[in-house]
Amino acid sequence: MAKTEVILTHNIVGLGGESDQVKVSAGYARNYLYPQGFAVPVSNANKRRLEVLRQRRAEREAHEYNTMNELSKSISKLIAVVHVKTGEDGKMFGSVTSGTIADVLKSQFDITLDKKKIHLAHPLKATGEHEIELHLHPEVKTSMKVRIESDKPAATESATAETAMGRDPGRVSEKRGRRFEGKVEEAKAVPSAKPEARAKKPAK
Repeated sequence: MAKTEVILTHNIVGLGGESDQVKVSAGYARNYLYPQGFAVPVSNANKRRLEVLRQRRAEREAHEYNTMNELSKSISKLIAVVHVKTGEDGKMFGSVTSGTIADVLKSQFDITLDKKKIHLAHPLKATGEHEIELHLHPEVKTSMKVRIESDKPAATESATAETAMGRDPGRVSEKRGRRFEGKVEEAKAVPSAKPEARAKKPAK
């Protein structure tokens, strides 16, 4: 495949930034880079534009750094809450990925963050609080907390725990009720003995 050398006029992820001279396939340059205005052919005339492109790149990179640096200060104080489905034993169905966290940041805090900037050693598979690392910029790294909560109501989880321990909340209540009723019946029987004792006294 024929190659051609171009000067990038915009930052192209995975290819280079403004003013970089790179080699790409001729078809890619002709059908995509040139029509979109992302690059120009290497020529003496275009080389004169390099200084302008370098200045533009420096301004863009400085803006990106400042933006990410400010974001790191605020995002490190946040706790993103992720609700998940769990089974009877409390274990999660599936896992929480960097994409999940990116969606939660957008919905809860209106923060748009590329999931590639969210670094997880492995997907999160347990409820509770986790601290995750964020690579916001080559020179800006920070961390934030993610709390994973079950969407199962607490009362249901408590009943499930009692059942797992061999207890039946219904039976316990029933037994307690019977004991209480027995005490009431016994208390009512005491006063009925007094009239009999009076009846046995001889008349004068």
